[in-house]
Amino acid sequence: MSDKQELIAKLLEMQKKFIDYEHENGVEMEDYFAGDESHPLHGFRQEYMDLANKLVDMAHTEKGSHR
Repeated sequence: MSDKQELIAKLLEMQKKFIDYEHENGVEMEDYFAGDESHPLHGFRQEYMDLANKLVDMAHTEKGSHR
């Protein structure tokens, strides 16, 4: 599997885990944006955003374009 495919798979896995957590527990905006280190969503938003940006950068490199 290529790096791009692995990254997409990771993002999809993260989405599924988030949706499952949301359905079971609900998600408060405070926890999503500023949850403390003990919260299961701590760092989720930043990690997801970093991976998504990496994927966008890979796509631009592949097509020879830029942001």
